Amino acid sequence: MKIIGGVKESLRKVLLRGEFDEFPNDKKMHCKARLVEMLNGFSDELKKCPASDPTRNFLMDEIKHLEEAKEISLPNFLPRNIFLSILQEKVNGISSIPKAFVKKLFGYVEEVVMTVLMSHVQHYNHLQISAKRAGLYMIEKMKGKSMKWVKEIVEMEKLTDYTCNPEFETNWKKFMAQKDVFLSNVNIQNSINIEGFGTVDLVNPRKSPHLLPQASDLRMRLVAYWSIVQRRLVYSMALHLQLSTVHRLVNENLERELVSQIMGSNENGLMRMLEESPSVASKNSRSVRKSWPKLVL
Repeated sequence: MKIIGGVKESLRKVLLRGEFDEFPNDKKMHCKARLVEMLNGFSDELKKCPASDPTRNFLMDEIKHLEEAKEISLPNFLPRNIFLSILQEKVNGISSIPKAFVKKLFGYVEEVVMTVLMSHVQHYNHLQISAKRAGLYMIEKMKGKSMKWVKEIVEMEKLTDYTCNPEFETNWKKFMAQKDVFLSNVNIQNSINIEGFGTVDLVNPRKSPHLLPQASDLRMRLVAYWSIVQRRLVYSMALHLQLSTVHRLVNENLERELVSQIMGSNENGLMRMLEESPSVASKNSRSVRKSWPKLVL
């Protein structure tokens, strides 16, 4: 129990409090800084992936969906299912990034936990195997739960377009203020610079002039909402990391798994630790035989 207490305190230092006096020269063990770097890298990946480029296939995805959603109805109404269909395609385009981040995160956490764990049991041979098994099993189980969680949050983003962030409406209005300029230049120029988008191609969109107003409205809504989706994924990952990966690991899961592995079922783990290894048993057997009194015949 003293060893478990020492392991938990060391992990609290490196994972919770950001102290690294136990590993001053090992930057891998300066965990809070490394975790922030990983989150920033995750955010950058979401922004740089092709699905997040606002100029990519400019208006063509929207025009394709609008063509397939034609119906006998009033003009210039935007069916919500079109927005959701395009949103689902964009979310599918980034869905591998959160999953890859979870794998990378737990690969790093495993290194940290095993380094701390083995440093505390290095002088106790009988504990090393059980401690290593407990650490690896705990990390694998936590990674499985996090993978399930991340799949759920990705699926949630596909099904509902919702935000209470006022930034969405602000950005959408800013984009829509440029709509008239865009429409008036679509047949004059081959490209145009839209603030918040960049330089966009006008050659292909002009082939469907009757759908341009609706398609541009859709794209501007999607771009304004997409930044909300990206940040929500990053925020959710940061909060999940702190609660599930760090606090629960240190304060709940570690001790339970260590005790479970060491005690075993019906406390037979303690009996296994008291068993001598074959080499030690053989050595002890020889020493006992040497200590027997010799019989004189």
